Amino acid sequence: MTYNPSPSDALERLLRYVQVDTQSDSHNEAQTPSTACQHDLARMLAGELLELGCSDAKADEHAYVTATLPASAGAEGLPALGLIAHIDTAMDAPASGVKPHIVRYEGGPLVSGIVDGGPVQTTPEQVPGLAQLVGQDIVVTDGTTLLGADDKAGVAEIMALVARLVANPELAHPALKVAFVPDEEIGHGASLLDLGAFGAEWAYTVDGESLGEFNYECFSASQATVRAHGVAVHPGMAKDVMVNAITVLREFDDLLPANERPEHTEGYEGFFHPIEVGGTALDASCTYIIRDFDAERFSAREQLMQDAAAFLNRRHGEGTVTVEIREQYRNMAEHLRGLDFLRDNAFAAMEACGMDARAVPVRGGTDGAQLTFRGLPCPNLPTGGYNFHGVREFIPVRSLEAMVDVLEGIVARFAVPQA
Repeated sequence: MTYNPSPSDALERLLRYVQVDTQSDSHNEAQTPSTACQHDLARMLAGELLELGCSDAKADEHAYVTATLPASAGAEGLPALGLIAHIDTAMDAPASGVKPHIVRYEGGPLVSGIVDGGPVQTTPEQVPGLAQLVGQDIVVTDGTTLLGADDKAGVAEIMALVARLVANPELAHPALKVAFVPDEEIGHGASLLDLGAFGAEWAYTVDGESLGEFNYECFSASQATVRAHGVAVHPGMAKDVMVNAITVLREFDDLLPANERPEHTEGYEGFFHPIEVGGTALDASCTYIIRDFDAERFSAREQLMQDAAAFLNRRHGEGTVTVEIREQYRNMAEHLRGLDFLRDNAFAAMEACGMDARAVPVRGGTDGAQLTFRGLPCPNLPTGGYNFHGVREFIPVRSLEAMVDVLEGIVARFAVPQA
């Protein structure tokens, strides 16, 4: 059943924002933003922040949006707090022409839409928490695209908070530094955010999933490009001469632990994940992402890639295989020690809103990981969404609105000096 309840501010914003195509493109990562369409949402958000009274709001040439909401009375001398979300959406599913709609969930499968005569649906077995959402209004796609609540829900929640604080100046908060950034989904994230100009002492990204989850641990991450160079001869005369680059890549993959793939791991377990492959018998390449929480295990994974290449070069000839490793981000927990108030303030605000607050290691990365290592401590808060990066993505309206209340509670706790 689809219907149209009266939207809250956060809901109205989400429904508008997700209809702006902002899908990033990993094949154009040398340019920021990687897709020109991200400028469309950046300009929209900067304009809305100016209308709310953030006089320094702007969208720059790289689609970074920044703005300041001045502190409430009595909190002017306190350190500024940052709130950050990303405007791009993932490449894992179509993202153009998003058609959000709202269903009242009555139990059983949650049907987003009908595609090619069949339902696109989420079952309680796929999302065990679905049973707790019976009777709620839920924002879904039409089943042909992702929704984009990752991370436009975070954007909408931050924007709704700013609007609430402007409308209610008695609500306590320090100066708030808002940033909306491009290209998080392709590992670029907030790398061009000028932290000195931004001016926050601490920050939170709003880019997680289920309510109550707090992320201060994440994977350390690298991307590895493995290239194989073959020796081409006529296949009829190939014995003991030909080196097939495609076969060599297969041998390389076989040297990595088969049980250490994303489909076989969970919790704190790391993995090797081939994400793109191509080429010919003469030259072929495969791109991997490498992930682990533990610094020593992460380093060992990178070394194993190099060791596998060295082994194959001894077998097939020097230079047959090369491995280029590019670090993407690191586990933010390494730099958040001693800043327990970031967790405690978030837990207190979530619990005050009736949530079961808990620390959950995020099996991925956030802009906060990169920012933390650059000197801006930045753990991650939930948005309330589910099934990110796919056509079954959804977010309960109640969760969207509850996170605005959580953000209000968090910023109030920073309106006093921190230990």
